[in-house]
Amino acid sequence: MRVAITGATGFVGNALVRSLARQTTWQLTALTRRPWPAPAPQVRSLVIGDLVDARWPADALADTEGIVHAAAMTSGVPSPPPARLFAVNAAATLALARQAASAGVKRFVFLSSIKVNGEETAPGKPFTVTSAPAPEDAYGQSKLEAERGLRELANTTGLEVVILRPSLIYGPQVGGNFAHMVNWVARGIPLPLAAVRNRRTLMALPNLLDLIKTALVSPRAANQTLLAGDADDVSTPQMLEAIADALGRPLRLFPVPPTLLARAASLLGKREMARKLLGSLQLDIQDTRARLGWDPPLTTRQALTETVKTFRAG
Repeated sequence: MRVAITGATGFVGNALVRSLARQTTWQLTALTRRPWPAPAPQVRSLVIGDLVDARWPADALADTEGIVHAAAMTSGVPSPPPARLFAVNAAATLALARQAASAGVKRFVFLSSIKVNGEETAPGKPFTVTSAPAPEDAYGQSKLEAERGLRELANTTGLEVVILRPSLIYGPQVGGNFAHMVNWVARGIPLPLAAVRNRRTLMALPNLLDLIKTALVSPRAANQTLLAGDADDVSTPQMLEAIADALGRPLRLFPVPPTLLARAASLLGKREMARKLLGSLQLDIQDTRARLGWDPPLTTRQALTETVKTFRAG
């Protein structure tokens, strides 16, 4: 199968290219912003520039059967202007999908985000595929706008669209809060998180790659929105315990009421970090599993252990 992948130099896209390149059944086109050395003979690297004003050679998508759109602009620090987020994540996505439809591409897999649904859930009340969208920032809103445009395009062109909404993705080379947690445990820092009883659904990179492969080929994935996460949920203390075990380090936790921690974090300008460490964000992936006959290959514990090993090796 000939598949084109955007974001081929990014965290998810690069891992996907390398994973698919290990199987000769896939012929790949890596759509990149700048020149990039292809990792295998069956990978064609095609420079199209910035997605907002991409330069498309006439044969860019020739013989392409599927596209995985993994490129996106995230809301980092400092956050990009909302107009730029919408230009990259929504307008450029729809332009790419129209290009795909015109070229006769059959399937378009769009890597969206659970941020389309929101930032937090009440414990035991996970987001489901029927949950109403409630994005809280421009990033989530831009992804929602892209989703709505893709559904309209699918209805008018026949392009099969698959929308994946993953939770927090972790794996080799991941940064952010996960990297902070590994560093805290590695340094033996006492953490006031023993009383936290939250529940979070994570998305291991190997599990996501396996789901993307399934979404490319499964007839039942066509024109579906699929929540993406690991099969088992974890609390923040459980994540830290798994990290400590993988590092071979003792875990030093002591209890402080989560409400007090949240108040202190807000005063220190760390509200979002506290929200992720203290709050719950659960996804019900049963519809995804049942519809595709798919199960995450790795448990969260296994994937956390493998991820931490890469930190140690680095």
